Parts: sequence; structure tokens; C-alpha cells
Amino acid sequence: MFLDASIFTPQGPLFEGRAKSVMLPGEQGVFEVLPFHKRLITRLISGTLVIDGRDFPVKRGIAKVEQNKLLVVIEE
Repeated sequence: MFLDASIFTPQGPLFEGRAKSVMLPGEQGVFEVLPFHKRLITRLISGTLVIDGRDFPVKRGIAKVEQNKLLVVIEE
């Protein structure tokens, strides 16, 4: 099972594809999004976003999960 994930920065797309797991630096701690995660909208804080072992730096951003799709907009 996979989750459709898209990560965008002001400069353009950083990642678009399928993922088994995404770790995000949330305001209340790091959390994981897996396929078929419940609906969610949250702010992101400074840290590292990890998609299937690939690291992406995050200064701040926002994440939305809906219908097995993850959309993240970050400031690197």
C-alpha cells in the first residue's frame, strides 16, 4: 500500500510520488503518516521531513492529508 505524496516549496516541486511512510515535524512532535491515514491539516515546524528514508529540511510549512493523498508546502 502506498500514499500519494507531494511536497512543494516556493521554488517548485521537491517530491511527487508514492510513499509507504512520511515522517513530519509537527508542532506537538514528530508524527508519521501512513497509507489511508485519517484526514488531517497541521502546521509544521523546523526539522526534517522523511519520505521512505529520504530527508528534506523544513523551516516551517503546512501538511494536509485527505483521501490517501498527502500535500505538504514547506519553506526550506
